[in-house]
Formats: sequence, structure tokens, C-alpha cells
Amino acid sequence: MSLSAVFTPATYSDLPGWGDDGASAAFAAFARCARHAETRPYRTGSLGVAAEAFADAYARARNTPQPADAAARAFFEQHFLPFRIRPETAGSGFVTGYYEPETEASPVRTGRFHVPLYRRPDDLVDIDQKNRPAGLDPSFAFARRDGEKFLDYHDRQAIDRGALAGRGLELCWLADRVEAFYIHVQGAARLKMTDGSRKRVTYAAKTGHPFTGIGRVLANLGEIPLEEVTMQSIRAWLAGNPHRVDEILWHNRSYIFFRETPLGDPALGPVAAAKVQLEPGHSIAVDRLLHTFGTPFLIDAPSLREGFDKPFRRLMIAQDTGSAITGAARGDLFIGTGKAAGAVAGKIRHPADFYALLPRALAEGRRP
Repeated sequence: MSLSAVFTPATYSDLPGWGDDGASAAFAAFARCARHAETRPYRTGSLGVAAEAFADAYARARNTPQPADAAARAFFEQHFLPFRIRPETAGSGFVTGYYEPETEASPVRTGRFHVPLYRRPDDLVDIDQKNRPAGLDPSFAFARRDGEKFLDYHDRQAIDRGALAGRGLELCWLADRVEAFYIHVQGAARLKMTDGSRKRVTYAAKTGHPFTGIGRVLANLGEIPLEEVTMQSIRAWLAGNPHRVDEILWHNRSYIFFRETPLGDPALGPVAAAKVQLEPGHSIAVDRLLHTFGTPFLIDAPSLREGFDKPFRRLMIAQDTGSAITGAARGDLFIGTGKAAGAVAGKIRHPADFYALLPRALAEGRRP
């Protein structure tokens, strides 16, 4: 897939809601990417939006005090040109939502807190084309070292049954298996520890098995109509069918490992794949194989209204990724932290038009 095959030139007057979007918050998110990229540049995605083309905008952002909305829009207009993203199939792109769960946890196992969050095991190794063994599923980015051999890592069922028990890998203990599962799905959590302290954990690695959404599993089993699948309807079904929780959760063989991170700014989300804290409502997870972190996107999802004071049209910065986020016009909107954010994020399944703002150094040579 080439850049010209995906990006169609547009103008700022073409961008829905450009004049009234909260560009100041998007600038703050972009500036965090700029500061990180100064020492650890991002990798260029396969669509060819070169990471080095952001150099001028990053330099300016690092040296600009936080601007108001109008000045922030002027900044983006000065350094970027808009392009509409052509989806792989006819119609619009698609957005979902995610959030940072907040829950109680214990540093030790107790009768109530008995569900572990694990840190990365020492026998889990990264797999790439240089060390990929014959026979290992080509989608796997991780494997288990067994002497000189690399094997599939333990899946969710094996780990829940105790495959990692006794190795001292527990970061903390939670009270509820379903809550732990959703922390795996979201990839991060803010923890209220029983000793009164606060902690944050975020994604460190995974087993390598493909992600399987349990909402679609329940729909395929005839338990919830597909059009009614939300995080809330899934939770309600699991709460009403505790004897089938294992059966359903084990369909998702993927298993996530975590690491503790600094609390950072409590007004912001967790540190994500772009190695910066997320901006609630203005950070987006994208297909990392295609897109380049730091890219601004105008997301136009007019049917997305619940939880927002007007139809969703916002400037967002690519700062995260996820196993289920595949395709050029596919995104996951970071909503925020806690139950209120989760109530909004869990219902987002909406068509959306995607506009990427590409650095002028790159984009001006792509226009007819």
C-alpha cells in the first residue's frame, strides 16, 4: 500500500469542525511526542510518512508555550497539510474507544485479592524475521525459549490454570477476574493499593497469540446480538453467567504482561506505545505497521454523540496501537481514566472519516 494510494489531498476548509475543535489539547499531546522524539525518534510506518519529516514541527513545538486553540490551529496549518484517508474498502473508516481502568489492588495475595497481574517472564523472547523459527505462526511477535528452541508461549487458559505460578512474577493482585481481563484488553490501569498508595501499570509484552474479541464470540454463540455488543452488555452477560466466564474468556488466547510506570500527571492517561502519557479525548491508537506515531488526525464521527456535548469531530495525535487496530482508516479513541470514561468508551463503535495532517516537507511534493 503506497502513500498516494491511501491519502487524497484536502484543504483545511474541507475538515469538518476544524474551526471549533479543541486544538490546544491536541497541541499538548503533539508536544509530548516532540520531546520524546528528540532523543528516541519514532519509526516510520509502511505508508511512508517519514518520521524525519516531522523535525521542523517538533522543534517548534518543543519551544512553544502551550497555545490557545486559535494559535494551536495556526501551528498545525503552518507545519502540516491535510489529506483524506481512503479506507481499504468502500465507505467510511471505523472508530472504537478505550480507557484506563481504575481499580483496587493488593501487593500480596489475600482471600479477596487472588487474581494476579503478571510482569514479563524471563523466558518470553521477542521474535522477528531474523530469529523466527520454522513452524512458528508468522503473526507471533513473542515466543517461549526452551533451551535452544522457541515455542508458542502459554496461552490465557494455561496461565489462568497456573502455568506461571510460583515464579514470583506477580506485580499485584486483583479481586475480580473480569476486571483483570478488561485491564488486559485496555493495556493499562490505575491502581488504588490496599496500603493506601497509588500505582500505574501499563503494557510490557504479550504471549503472541492473536487477540479475539469476546463480544464477537458471544454474538456468534447467539448470546448477544452483534449490534448490541458493548463493554457494558458483555460485562452484564458475564455477571449473569459466572459458570461460563472461563469458557468465554479463554476464547481470547492472547495474554498481556505489565510493568509499573511512574504516576506522572494525574490529569493525563497512561504512558502508551509512543512512550508518552495519553491526552484524554485527543490521543488515538492506530495501526502501527502503517502509520507513524506523532501524526495528527482529524476524526469526523458525527454519529458519535453519547458522552460528548456535540458530534465528535476532533484533532487527535497518533500515540498508541493495539492488536485489533488494523487498517489505514481504523482508530481507537482514548477517552480517559475511570468508570465514567469506561462507560463512554465501551459504547463507541462508529463510522468515521479520517484526515491525516502530513508534514509540509513531505506533503507538498505529493500534491498534484
